[in-house]
Amino acid sequence: MKTNAARLLDSLGIAYSLRDYDVDPDDLSAETVAAKVGMPAEQVFKTLVAKGDRTGVLMAVVPGNAELDLKALARLSGDRKVDTVPLKELQPLTGFIRGGVTALGGKKEYPVYVDETLELFDTVAVSAGVRGTQILLAPADYLRVTKGKTGPLSRPKA
Repeated sequence: MKTNAARLLDSLGIAYSLRDYDVDPDDLSAETVAAKVGMPAEQVFKTLVAKGDRTGVLMAVVPGNAELDLKALARLSGDRKVDTVPLKELQPLTGFIRGGVTALGGKKEYPVYVDETLELFDTVAVSAGVRGTQILLAPADYLRVTKGKTGPLSRPKA
């Protein structure tokens, strides 16, 4: 199934592949998704939506085996304070549901901040904009399309 994210990449001539997996609504963790698509969790990136006190809504993209460091995101985005948005605001803001959020082809373009480890890989996986499908593409292409700014954003899970 072609998602808006895939159509956007097609329109820009960017090479990618789609990888489908069975969704368990009770376990949407990036580690589970990574196992289902046959990739290490650090190579499968999750997109979180946050709000900064200066920038407003923004997206943070971090590896599946780590958690978002809100202080680091605030530093990188130029905010004093950043918090993730409440679940009920996710779909109205982005058009995506939990487990299907992507910085590619959303209903609105928000600033995107990406953990610097993305650039360690030849290929990374991100949500295709729906639960059950990941897009695999080159990190440089992902950063170019999302206009992502990289920096240290994650920390090991507690």
